[in-house]
Amino acid sequence: MARGAALPLLLCCLGPLLGGSAGRRRAPLGRAVSDWREDGEEAASRQPQGWSLPLVGLDYLEILSSWYCSFGMCCEPGDCRIANNITGLELDLNRRLHGQHLAKEVILRAVRGFLETPQPENALSLSFHGWSGTGKSFVARMIADHLYQDGLKSECVKVFISLFHFPHPKYVDLYKAHLKKQISETAQLCKQSLFIFDETEKLHSGLLDAIKPYLGHSDSINEVDYRRSIFLFLSNIGGNIINEVTLDFWRAGRAREEITMEYLEQHLRRQLRESADGGFTHNHLLEENFIDFFVPFLPMEYSHVKLCVRDAFLARSLPYTEDTLDEVVRMMVFVPKEEQLFSAQGCKSVSQRINYFLP
Repeated sequence: MARGAALPLLLCCLGPLLGGSAGRRRAPLGRAVSDWREDGEEAASRQPQGWSLPLVGLDYLEILSSWYCSFGMCCEPGDCRIANNITGLELDLNRRLHGQHLAKEVILRAVRGFLETPQPENALSLSFHGWSGTGKSFVARMIADHLYQDGLKSECVKVFISLFHFPHPKYVDLYKAHLKKQISETAQLCKQSLFIFDETEKLHSGLLDAIKPYLGHSDSINEVDYRRSIFLFLSNIGGNIINEVTLDFWRAGRAREEITMEYLEQHLRRQLRESADGGFTHNHLLEENFIDFFVPFLPMEYSHVKLCVRDAFLARSLPYTEDTLDEVVRMMVFVPKEEQLFSAQGCKSVSQRINYFLP
């Protein structure tokens, strides 16, 4: 059989084993779609609601995958689903993430260092903090897009939104069992898995405790190795202190780019310890230093929002002028009342606002 004909046949054979990735597509998340699109990305639009991923025939799947990779169609780790395009991630962050010099630096260093480590001691855990619309979910999607061939649609990537997936505290024990099962099965299916938890401040502390074992230094849990997994926690907690520090620098006549990670992190950690919002701040993940890096997202100024508006026009191949960009930005609300410096919504809903200026 010719090589070109063999590969499609193999993919057809693998479809049923891949737990629904071909031929059994489940309905997309309802609320998850709107939440993740508000920052200008499609994000969780095809993330399935179901919990289980069948593990039947995993040994055979590994054999077939190895045979498929013998054709030279797989990337360096030997898994066709993994891209690990750090260069692309860096370029995308520089081109599309505006006003976030600290987030760019920390994320690139953390992810690059983790992927280049032959045998990590534990999973990588990053906690994103800042106001809504500053780019947290936007960057989470970038990471998924550049580390996996199918981005957020990859079976190696799971997105959990607190109030969508875990809405009722009385069912926390059931949620814990489902969450553990989902993490375990995904890590079994993909040696390098990505787990994204949005609205972490609204996540029950019991669920956070359930995640803790996967972030430790254990070689394996029930014969599954999680040390190649990445956990992203997205939260609005800490946004106020991040904004205060940024505003203080502006009032002192200093550029926001002068804010260092060392200076801001000590303020952020203190607010996280003192915050009364949600279980995250008083959970063992924070108290026992299970978070590798706290990533601050600074508030968006006029110039940054204007760049977001420009990107929205370009993404839709729409013509624009500088005056049009300014008109869109002026539709946004800026705070504090006196300075009118930061966009209260960040870049959220920018793509919807440009509809007012279409012919």
